[in-house]
Amino acid sequence: MSKIMTQPTAAQPSLTSASEMTKMALVAALYVTVTALLAVISFGAIQIRLSEMFNYLALFHKRYVVAVTAGVVIVNFMSPTWVLDVPVGGTATLLVLLLCRLVTRRIKNVAVKLGVTAVIFSLSMFTVAFQLTILFDLPFFYTWLTVGAGELLSMSIGGIVIYYLSQKVNLAR
Repeated sequence: MSKIMTQPTAAQPSLTSASEMTKMALVAALYVTVTALLAVISFGAIQIRLSEMFNYLALFHKRYVVAVTAGVVIVNFMSPTWVLDVPVGGTATLLVLLLCRLVTRRIKNVAVKLGVTAVIFSLSMFTVAFQLTILFDLPFFYTWLTVGAGELLSMSIGGIVIYYLSQKVNLAR
């Protein structure tokens, strides 16, 4: 039987198992909570969304691609640009998380994997700059620079947290 057709094992539970759904819901809820509690710095042309640290979890297990994307979609309803931020931000998050998993899949060094992911996410902030340019007539490249710098700062702080957490906890389980 092909690998695709096999049933999930105890070591690899289905993404729809109660345990997996609970882990995904917890991460989505944490993303929403951290962003909402820090809303004053989580939205806008200059933003430091510390909840972005949860993006790194997708490197350890595919369940977190769904979890973080769900968290982003939910919390983006709080955004002043929600009309674009919900569909564009949610889609961009999903695609960038998948891209980061693909690009870093063969990198064994966790710190390098986190660094590459931080750079990719920071560059992907053109989507936020695009939204702010359309809705608020802000200059695109300057806005991309400020949002990208905020993302790099957020991801750097979060990367340190996730790196040390990954040394103590098996995030792939």
